[in-house]
Amino acid sequence: MATFKFELVSPERILFSGEVVSVIVPSTEGEMTVLAGHAPLVATLKAGIVFVQTTDQNGKEFFVNGGLAEVNQETMTILAEQGKFLEDVDSAVLDAEILTAETRLAGSHNDDEKKRLREALVQLREFKHVFEQRKAA
Repeated sequence: MATFKFELVSPERILFSGEVVSVIVPSTEGEMTVLAGHAPLVATLKAGIVFVQTTDQNGKEFFVNGGLAEVNQETMTILAEQGKFLEDVDSAVLDAEILTAETRLAGSHNDDEKKRLREALVQLREFKHVFEQRKAA
């Protein structure tokens, strides 16, 4: 299978850098899969799981909360507002993210920021619900 260069960068560190077969990302427009030779695009990300397929048999999962994905013919880069290894995420981490967003929303005086924070809260709550169902299965 054809591969391409992929990097997932959070403000704290580079979470992944290497050759991959595919990447599935939680875009605000819907989940999308990127393969080698994908058409160039820039997409806004919502809270969710990035699945990186490294070989036919192996993959890695990461949690992202917002950010941008940039794709060109040869590479893909995700600049996540927040990013973590999925194994480092649990309900307590998600509750803390929700509380932070609620606190920022309560203190905001900017209409555009309030709208963005309300959308982020909806996305985080939806992701927490799906995450908890997934863990229970």
